Amino acid sequence: MDFHLSHEQIALQKTVRDFAAKEIAPLAIEIDRDARFPAETFKKLADMGLLGLLIPKGYGGRGDTVLACCVVSEEIARACASTSMSYLTHSVLFSHNLTCNGSEEQKKKYLPDAAAGKTIGAIAMTEPNAGSDVLSIETSGARDGDDYIINGRKTFITNAPVADVFLVYVRTDKNLGSHGISQFIIEKGRPGFSVGKPFQKMGMRGSPTGELFFENCRVPAKNLVKGENKALGILMGGLDVERTVGGAMAVGLAQAAFERALVYARTRQQFGQLLIMFEMIAEKLANMSMEIEASRLLTYKAATLCDEGVRCSAEASHAKLFASETSVRVACEAVQILGGYGYMKENEVERMMRDAKLGTIGGGTSEIQRLIIAREVVKRSMA
Repeated sequence: MDFHLSHEQIALQKTVRDFAAKEIAPLAIEIDRDARFPAETFKKLADMGLLGLLIPKGYGGRGDTVLACCVVSEEIARACASTSMSYLTHSVLFSHNLTCNGSEEQKKKYLPDAAAGKTIGAIAMTEPNAGSDVLSIETSGARDGDDYIINGRKTFITNAPVADVFLVYVRTDKNLGSHGISQFIIEKGRPGFSVGKPFQKMGMRGSPTGELFFENCRVPAKNLVKGENKALGILMGGLDVERTVGGAMAVGLAQAAFERALVYARTRQQFGQLLIMFEMIAEKLANMSMEIEASRLLTYKAATLCDEGVRCSAEASHAKLFASETSVRVACEAVQILGGYGYMKENEVERMMRDAKLGTIGGGTSEIQRLIIAREVVKRSMA
């Protein structure tokens, strides 16, 4: 087992870290306050080739690994979790998903623009009555000649207010249950397709979230991904990568909160001595450091398995669950260490605490991750 990043991955990490410190971190307070999507940052990420990190070179991307994507996502989240959330949605949920499942014609049409930042992508699964129970979606699609007529509603869709193109999960056969779902590529502006106003959220406010509405929306059959009623395999196949990179995002956020707490504890004096000299504060910092390192290792392990083509539902859920809950604990402890200062908006740990909570909800709640792990444990014990 090799716990070291390659020379290329270390160079990539340094490049993104320097960029994030210079270009992303200075905007974090503003985009959270104004709930503003940082379009200028996405343009720069595209210029660096990072929006196409997981897109093959033949379609304008870098053709890099899931582990490299984790390294990049961690560094972006370390500077701004909101930016990292929108980056994950575009680069993994849309671009990587289409890379793995799209036809040659679809990949040639959509991936180069996604890599170049000319378009922003999103994925639409969640509905008002189908959150964690994704397979109960009600948005329907019926074949009509060379098109499908789509009706329904999606909610809590990351990037919805700013995205140009969506991968949308639609029920195309009510009689087949979970096997009657299809995925479509649907572009913004298509008649019958509209986007609702951005939600006002507790955290991740710089990553816009909204609703999608389909009213007799006519979509060409050529926009069907992989074939009718084939989306269950697409869905299950993409979750491991999504959750693994989500783990990396949580690691970056936790690392940032830890660093703020450490600096404060090393400089703040109380009762005639530095805060870090108090054993209870030192214990908090030790636990924070330990859990961040464990989260990072779980994430790197899952990413390595993804890159090897190994099905790793348990490992991806280990990473996502532990890292997201670690980020919540670390951010809360950072606020506690800073005390009254940590509770003020001008101190970044207050924002980090709000941002961290979404990691335990989006991309599969902590409860769902535990169910997945338990099922995998039982399945593997019987193999």
